[in-house]
Amino acid sequence: MPLLLGDWRCSGEAGTHLPDSRLEAAAASAGSTGLCPLVKQKPAAPFPAPIPFFWLTRERRMAYAEEDRNSYEVYKETADWLRARTVQRPKIAIICGSGLGGLADVLDNKTVFPYEDIPHFPRSTVAGHVGRLVFGELSGQPCVCMQGRFHSYEGYSVSTVTFPIRVFFLLGVEILIVTNAAGGLNPHFQVGDIMFIRDHISLFGLGGQNPLRGPNDERFGVRFPCMSDAYEQDLLGLAKESAQELGFLSFTREGVYCVLAGPCYETVAECRVLQALGADAVGMSTVPEVIVARHCGLRVLGISLITNKVVMSYDSQEKANHEEVLRISVVRAEALQKLVTHLLGKLGESTNSL
Repeated sequence: MPLLLGDWRCSGEAGTHLPDSRLEAAAASAGSTGLCPLVKQKPAAPFPAPIPFFWLTRERRMAYAEEDRNSYEVYKETADWLRARTVQRPKIAIICGSGLGGLADVLDNKTVFPYEDIPHFPRSTVAGHVGRLVFGELSGQPCVCMQGRFHSYEGYSVSTVTFPIRVFFLLGVEILIVTNAAGGLNPHFQVGDIMFIRDHISLFGLGGQNPLRGPNDERFGVRFPCMSDAYEQDLLGLAKESAQELGFLSFTREGVYCVLAGPCYETVAECRVLQALGADAVGMSTVPEVIVARHCGLRVLGISLITNKVVMSYDSQEKANHEEVLRISVVRAEALQKLVTHLLGKLGESTNSL
């Protein structure tokens, strides 16, 4: 049977591709020998019948499978599984970035779930990401911590990267605190600085990789959510107050975070472009989770640990590497833990925050 491809026909036996204008002549010359069977009439539409699944492109098949995998029922099944196995009812979710998973270790009354034990949960494959979901209390506030996040460069779709956020929403989480390790673009930033995220630039999203792409489920949020207030000013203010009260003002900053897909670090030219766009720090995570969190109505605070200064000169001998990122994360981990712990204490004191 010939394969029909737009204005071209392909003989099943001979493998010959012929345009429509040559079909009749070729058919006449072939006669009844059967050496070159051809279809004489073009169908009204390329595929008048339902398209067989195996004819779809690999990308479309994956998209359909992803949409089915991450349906509301799948999120709910994961949330129900977790709810049935812990007495904790978290109001705050914390995502721990590279080398910052120690924050989960200071929780009280912990219940720990390895990612591989949780139905439908992805797996973390990056060094510095343990891969556990930890329920507990911090400063008296019920929390859930992700010790390890997911990235698109691991091969995951943005829908899978953000899978835990909607699960948290169904568990009753109201606030998301997201941390990451980032490269410093702002020339005034130093390695070891803590940057509170004021806003973000998603070059990833501008390229079409938005976690809200596809059919919208109103049970999670509206079709066109606003992102001008992605990072809540009240939470940002409390974070600044906490830094001041802890004596951390000398190494805390505020700025714009830019996300790239990774896994390679930025070129010199890319860093110069990002700096010109107004980005103060660059990384490979955070923004997809923030978008989905805001879509669900969660309040968001973002914190970046500046683990390296990006290379802005071709003459520089400096090179970004993940080992240095992890080393600096360990150095500043205690300060970041104190900051988040103090912040949660202030949230508990504020009757309007939770």
